[in-house]
Amino acid sequence: MNIAICPGSFDPITNGHLDIINRSARIFDELIVGVLVNPEKKGLFSIDERVKLIKKVVKNMPNVKVASFSGLLIDFMKERNIKVIVKGLRAVSDFEYEFQMSLMNKKLDPNIETVFMMASAMNSFLSSSSVKQVAMFGGCIEGLVPEEIIPDITQKVSEIHKNSNEP
Repeated sequence: MNIAICPGSFDPITNGHLDIINRSARIFDELIVGVLVNPEKKGLFSIDERVKLIKKVVKNMPNVKVASFSGLLIDFMKERNIKVIVKGLRAVSDFEYEFQMSLMNKKLDPNIETVFMMASAMNSFLSSSSVKQVAMFGGCIEGLVPEEIIPDITQKVSEIHKNSNEP
């Protein structure tokens, strides 16, 4: 079986992420969306919440599974006998970072391959960080994230605003 992983923080999942997931799911027999704990990023959603949001979005994709992990991606992959990493690229800056990561992963396990998939032009500007910022300032996030999770994002932002205004 040809299994790949599409790792990321997905906080929240965007239409750009979903595009890469959809396209990858057509190439591989099974695709694992790996939700990782990134200590360098302050999360809007907990890991469990992110997994739930992604599962909601990919529920009609039978060959897509969602799992969370912490630690090294390579260790997670070895546990599940996954040999391919799929990474979406938006710009040259993404390539530089992801290229370094792919070389590090190759050093840690020479049997691992990384496949880079270019973002669709309509999603090339999208990032979870920009979506969070737009949402936090009350902007419209329609067309940026899957419609079915807009209420979840709106509710989370509302809770944060409510909690930050309490004495």
